[in-house]
Amino acid sequence: MSEPQVITLGCRLNTYESEVMRRHAREAGLDDAIIVNTCAVTGEAVRQAAQMVRRLRRERPDARIIVTGCAAQIEPERFADMPEVDHVIGNAEKMKAETFAGLSIADVERVQVNDIMSVRETASHMLDGFESHTRAYLQIQNGCDHRCTFCVIPYGRGPSRSVAAGEIVTQVRTLVEKGYAEAVLTGVDITSYGRDLPGGATLGKLVRQVLKHVPELKRLRLSSIDQVEADEDLMIALRDEERLMPHLHLSLQAGDDLTLKRMKRRHLRSDAIAFCETARALRPDVVFGADLIAGFPTETDDMFESSYRIVDECGLTYLHVFPFSARRGTPAARMPQVGGTIIKERAARLREKGTTVLASYLESQCGRAVDVLVENGGKGRTPQFAEVVFQGMISHVRGDVVRTHITSADSQRLVGEACA
Repeated sequence: MSEPQVITLGCRLNTYESEVMRRHAREAGLDDAIIVNTCAVTGEAVRQAAQMVRRLRRERPDARIIVTGCAAQIEPERFADMPEVDHVIGNAEKMKAETFAGLSIADVERVQVNDIMSVRETASHMLDGFESHTRAYLQIQNGCDHRCTFCVIPYGRGPSRSVAAGEIVTQVRTLVEKGYAEAVLTGVDITSYGRDLPGGATLGKLVRQVLKHVPELKRLRLSSIDQVEADEDLMIALRDEERLMPHLHLSLQAGDDLTLKRMKRRHLRSDAIAFCETARALRPDVVFGADLIAGFPTETDDMFESSYRIVDECGLTYLHVFPFSARRGTPAARMPQVGGTIIKERAARLREKGTTVLASYLESQCGRAVDVLVENGGKGRTPQFAEVVFQGMISHVRGDVVRTHITSADSQRLVGEACA
């Protein structure tokens, strides 16, 4: 039996939302549909989404192609002008069952994208499983109230809004009952969680509630956080809760104070370094990832070198490097731009640095015994999210947490064998 196909581009929040859409499309009988859940974090991401749509149309000429996500929300006209596209759906509309039910009507409006800034609530969608995923993703928050000068995502996601803690706890419990060992809390700006809720809710309090009320959950992981917003309860949880995974992905963006000011970030390089030192003192096995932008407008060689050095000064392990991409309508697009060749060179240097620090970390894990969450294909992930390839056949199945002896490493992953 055919089923709707969902292609997810971009962030972990999109992964969660894709599962909601898969369910809505299935219930609406849209078995011939291909839903492309797009990203708009860079201009290149939007271009790749359009390229993906054209390729899908060539491969599936009879399919119904639905484009949604941040690129569709921010640039609906771009996708509406593509003859390959049947429907363009906004970020608020994509989460509603009635949107997909309505697509079966012959004269349904082709473009359904409304004002995302008017959205004031994020509904909790109870999911009992995730196709092709070992870990479960839960949306705890959506939107962003900050206005970084390079970023269009607030215009794709709307204002910050949180899901009530009780609903999140209930969903985590349901997913654990379905056999999921690990849950990942996702959102656009999850460290802003709770500001729109009564009772002084925070991300740290939510984490502690989930771990307290769902003791059967083996692992709880956070998606990207803004370290300057980390609350006291989150740091306490990092210290005291072994089930909170020691892997924090930080929204750094740069390591130079003037660049950070021009980005309209809310931290200095010293704040980022201090956060990492504090977190490591509380949880010595913690590792950090970070987003870094190469070639932000006005970035000089010296400013770039400050960003380059912060990789070592923070002790980063995983780098997500973004060559700066001017987004129409943002203040950064009107600033003096860095040349494209220079941007590429700086991004390449940062990526090379990322390869080096990851390889060094992986080498340091050889000889250790770690708990690995088993995925498909004889692979798994450590608490620090390092990929492990199992030697030989293993009797464990996807979703098991297996004590594993790390025998060797290459530049990208660990090799291990399940302990007897």
